[in-house]
Amino acid sequence: MVRSWYELPEYVRLRRVNGLRLSPDGTRLVAPVSDIAPDAKSFRSALWEIDTAPESEGGRAPRRLTRSTKGESGAEFLPDGSVLFSTGRADPEAKGEDKPKSALWLLPADGGEARQVASRPGGVGAFTVARDSGLVAFTGRVLPGSEDDEADTEARKAREEAGVTAILHEALPVRSWDSDVGPDHPRVFTATPPEDEDARLGEPRDLTPDAGLSLLGASPALTPDGSTLLTSWSVPTSGGSRRDEVVAIDVATGERRTIAGGPDAGFEFGSPVPSPDGTRVLVHANDEGSYDGEPRNATLWITDLATGEGRDLLPDHELWPQGYAWSADSSTVFLVADENGRRPVFRLDVATGALTRITGDHGAYSALNPSPDGRYVYALRDAWDAPPAPVRLDADAVDGQPVHLRTPGSELTMPGTLTEIETTADDGTRIRSWLVLPEEASADSPAPLMLWVHGGPYMSFNGWSWRWNPWLLAARGYAVLLPDPALSTGYGQDMLRRAWGQWGPRTHADVMAITDAAEAREDIDAERTAMMGGSFGGYMANWIAGHTDRFKAIVSHASLWQLDGFSGTTDYPPVWENEFGTPLAQPERYQLNSPHLHADKIRTPMLVIHGDKDYRVPIGEGLHLWRDLLLHGVDAKFLYFPDENHWILSPGNAQIWYQTIFAFLDHHVHGKEWTKPELL
Repeated sequence: MVRSWYELPEYVRLRRVNGLRLSPDGTRLVAPVSDIAPDAKSFRSALWEIDTAPESEGGRAPRRLTRSTKGESGAEFLPDGSVLFSTGRADPEAKGEDKPKSALWLLPADGGEARQVASRPGGVGAFTVARDSGLVAFTGRVLPGSEDDEADTEARKAREEAGVTAILHEALPVRSWDSDVGPDHPRVFTATPPEDEDARLGEPRDLTPDAGLSLLGASPALTPDGSTLLTSWSVPTSGGSRRDEVVAIDVATGERRTIAGGPDAGFEFGSPVPSPDGTRVLVHANDEGSYDGEPRNATLWITDLATGEGRDLLPDHELWPQGYAWSADSSTVFLVADENGRRPVFRLDVATGALTRITGDHGAYSALNPSPDGRYVYALRDAWDAPPAPVRLDADAVDGQPVHLRTPGSELTMPGTLTEIETTADDGTRIRSWLVLPEEASADSPAPLMLWVHGGPYMSFNGWSWRWNPWLLAARGYAVLLPDPALSTGYGQDMLRRAWGQWGPRTHADVMAITDAAEAREDIDAERTAMMGGSFGGYMANWIAGHTDRFKAIVSHASLWQLDGFSGTTDYPPVWENEFGTPLAQPERYQLNSPHLHADKIRTPMLVIHGDKDYRVPIGEGLHLWRDLLLHGVDAKFLYFPDENHWILSPGNAQIWYQTIFAFLDHHVHGKEWTKPELL
């Protein structure tokens, strides 16, 4: 018997396209594609080659390039067409390598055997290649005081033999998402390309020996000739905060200068992309907002590399650019940004500022790769009814349609339909939402409704999610509502202003309004509704539980509960405090917005889910929520993952996550007897 893809054992086996890279000559596309590992306990990634032409034009089937039990990630082309990638596989040429770390490997252009070309005692992180010269830059973690590889190796060995795992912190941050910061910190190294088919990269040169914490999360970029390295650079400020700038480092001398940022800049800067002619740099500019002022904002900045003079490329727009790339002639920028529940591709004329949307469908685009001849933009496209897949776009189009390429991913037929609805909130604001409907939903057979609230909260529910997939519920008969309430991006800054500093009351009103609109449909059963959310969506689950009993069940994943406690334990307190202040100095917003203050009003059965390695919303929030529910006699359960983080990532745990939610809904929405998943 063939099982459908939306049955959990099959779902976790689907191939997933995770990126896209076009060769400098425009003839080859390479993508990391993940699938389940042979032991079914993890996912692994391999590199695949994708034809730049669709099947109708003779495009060939995708071809797998790499195979490793550890998997491969990232892909950059050297000028000779060989592909540089990172992997944690063991090097057969290395002696005594019992615990291989991520290193750089090179796959020849002719598809021969891959070989390791660079490694570090602490592993290799992000990497990039200069388009013309082939110079390679990569990050590697180094223990403080280590002047070379030998010293770094000895220091690591000494800590291990002494059984020391302690880290002494003298500045924030301490943790990030699911990782500890330190004791080693990243630096950027450069190395010349291999001299022949058997050689490694040239001897790595440390360009940032004084980096300290400044390169955390940085992804370096190189000008095409390899003369200048560009990277974000974090600078400590007062109160444990940091300010992100973009610096240019002369590769020959190591001299560093700031080209975007400073104490009076008004923005945080990062993610530099140099122009093909090497004269200018695109930089993401982000304003984290202020307690008494404007909410968060983002734009795209352009900086002259020689002078450091910069300007906003989108001064008359309220788009939040999330990805961008230069045209080959350096005259045009292609970018993606949330807009009205989509994430289209825009074309921006650098000289005139003219902005044109080149995609007119409902897709969410990413991984932009303009072709060197200027005709096309290759990208990944996804939507709520389509997983990420490679497409070709007409670079000169206006509201055009994508041409689908042959994908190494999974082409799926949805068990239902995707539509959208909207309503008007109590303050007159338009609130829109995607609505996933099961195949059998009709006036004669209305479907139970599941409300999902997205995380962020500064994001839009506009694209495919492998972690939160509504079709798995639709296949079980549920309609799934995916709204963009207050704080969602893609609707202008007023949508953020409405709930800046008042997450609970304003967002709750919006979510209830769109839920009312969904329940008014003939194909929805208003008597059988449930709600779930994760991160900020989990926060809203907790808030909703304390302010209405209209739902049969609520699922709260990785959620915020007691905000004054959360503020000091999350991995990003300075950013949080821009909006909420500190509990001691500015308690008002904590008192206005904290769900725990309404615990005594909760009557709805709740399923609480949390991972112990979650540093963005620490496990204490889930434990406190669970305890308060028990104290108030709420029918509740706690699904705990000791080794997962903000997301539940392993195939086995992901299936248990869904199975537990399905069982909880069966019990409380459909009135079935509670049946615990078999492996719990």
